[in-house]
Amino acid sequence: MKPKSIKPDELNKIFSELKKGDESAIGSYLVKGVRLQISKYNLSGAERVQLLYKRRRAQGLCIVCGKKVTKKNPSTDQLYRLCEEHRNKIDKGSK
Repeated sequence: MKPKSIKPDELNKIFSELKKGDESAIGSYLVKGVRLQISKYNLSGAERVQLLYKRRRAQGLCIVCGKKVTKKNPSTDQLYRLCEEHRNKIDKGSK
């Protein structure tokens, strides 16, 4: 994942989120040509995947490939967790 370019004065906002314990501060940032990576320490593989899926769902992306999801589930009125290609392959293929 490419680092997000931010200005030096935006670091204060990120640090305040870290002090609160907010997970939205986790990420990779680029400040004046220096990469700053903020991540949790000693996560298991399952915990890393869980955070990735959570982040992708919040952004409306497919949890498998990261493509933008466009269709909504009619019963919950929320975006599906998978793109159309992976829904056909994974969800509909298992029935």
